[in-house]
This record gives sequence, C-alpha cells and structure tokens, in this order.
Amino acid sequence: MNDLFQTPEASAPSIASSAMTVELSMSIWTARKKDHKASDDVASMNAADKGVANVTKNLLGNCDELIALQKFAGNLRNLHYSMTMPWSDNGQRLVTTMQYFKYNEVMTEMIDEGWRMVDDFLNVYEWKVMDAQAKLGAMFNRDEYPTRDAIRDKFAFRLSYEQLPDGGNTGDWRLDLPHEAMQTLRTNYTDTFNLKIKGAMDDVWTRLHTNLTRLVRQLDVDEEGKGNRLYDTVFDQALSLTEMLGTCNVTGDTQMEAMKRQLEQALHYADGAPLTVDKIKKSPTLREDTRAKLDAALSALPSLDM
Repeated sequence: MNDLFQTPEASAPSIASSAMTVELSMSIWTARKKDHKASDDVASMNAADKGVANVTKNLLGNCDELIALQKFAGNLRNLHYSMTMPWSDNGQRLVTTMQYFKYNEVMTEMIDEGWRMVDDFLNVYEWKVMDAQAKLGAMFNRDEYPTRDAIRDKFAFRLSYEQLPDGGNTGDWRLDLPHEAMQTLRTNYTDTFNLKIKGAMDDVWTRLHTNLTRLVRQLDVDEEGKGNRLYDTVFDQALSLTEMLGTCNVTGDTQMEAMKRQLEQALHYADGAPLTVDKIKKSPTLREDTRAKLDAALSALPSLDM
C-alpha cells in the first residue's frame, strides 16, 4: 500500500468511544421440504440405489408474497453491508457513532416494511396452502404445513448492538494467570483488535476503488465522442461512499478526509449541491471534467494490493 495511505495504528479507547458493533439477524421461511417418497421413486425408476436422489418440493409453489420476502431479505442484508464495515467472522459489523443514527433509521424503516410484508404473506397463507394441494397432487401432505402462528415465528428481523471492546487496554481479564502470560494475551488481543480496525478501513477503500473504477469507465467516451451508458445507481453509490469517508473514518485518517474533500469537489457543484446523472449526460464538458477529476482521485487511492 502507498505509505501515504497506510491506516494509522488504532487507538483502542478512541475507537471504542466512536464506534460500536451491530449484528443483523434474519430468518425467512423457505417453504421447501425434502419428499422422501418421491426421492425413492426417482431412484427406483432410474435403477439407482436408494438415497442417491433428492427431491425437494416447494410447499407453496410460486407464492409471490413469499418470493417478495425472500428478495427483501437479500436487499436488507445488502443495505446492512453497504452502511457498515466488516468486524468479525460471526456476523458482527462495525458502525460508527456518526453513522449510527442514519443507519438505525434506515434499517428500522426497512425492518418495519419487512414485517408488513410478513403480514401480507400470512393473510394469504391458508389460501396458498389450498392452492398448493392442486399444484402438488400426490406429493401434497397437509401435515407439512405449520399453523399461521407457527409460520410467523419462522420470520425474524433483528438488530443487536454491542459496545466495542477497548482493545485490551483497560484490561479486566479476570484470569488467574502470571504477569507475563497476561501481557502476552493483552498484546495478542490488541494486535487482533488493530487488524480488525484496519480491515474495516480497508473495506471502505476497496468499495470506493471498485465504484470509482466502474464510474470512470461509464463516464468515458469512444472515438466518435459517444459516451458509455451512465447508471444512476453507480453514481449514487459514489456519493454515498464519499459520505462514508467522513462518517466511517474511525481512525481519524487525514488521507481519508483529504480524499473525501477531493471527491466532494468532483461530485458536487460549486454551491455544494450534488451533480446529477441527467446534467452530466447533457453536457459533454461536465462529463469530461467529472471523469478527469474522478480518474485523478482513483489514481490517488491506496492500492491495497488490488
């Protein structure tokens, strides 16, 4: 990585006071179940050994309300990832105190929408079961369909916040260990903590690198002066990531703050209002000026061995 962009060593007490961890827990009923008889029948019809075939049936067929919920869950998780940074392998993500209010507001509204969709599904559930009987034929088994109340328990949307550890510097380890062992543990814990912080910050840089690479390519024009197709989603993501350079800068990295200012100048008008895709499409001069500024910003990003 470029030395100018190396993430500074994390100050654990400072980080602990400016960020927290959050975990999104979700469960969505799949409405899928293995049909043991059908599986055995398929094996038998093909002169295969019992157990080699696996027939999974969709208990409700193509239920639009359930399909919408399954897509919603994917979108909710993607939103959660986009507004947080990686922290641990067990599902915890890092959210800064500056980002918390926006994150919590957006996620709470989405979760409320998820529960409204669950209610919509439950309102048609019994009818969908009757409809499935006609679709599944001999594969239908009424005992495989839980009650309406039991189905609701199979859905969950929950956010869990936890205070960020302090990196082992205040140190009530409550372990009956010799002094040297305690010092080794604390050093190991602090090193691990700092690696997690660096991983979180590098994730922001990586996302920004991917986004700007795509955006610069879309802003480019061919030899005939015709511009590539420019997508609102990619441009809007650049604006969001620029904001994240400020709200997620938990280490106080001066280079990250400098990059934020550089991108604000590239993606905003002189009065501070953000550029729009429509205005860029209508002005070749604005398009080229924006592309040049973003290309310069892209070249100044840390390599992160990408």
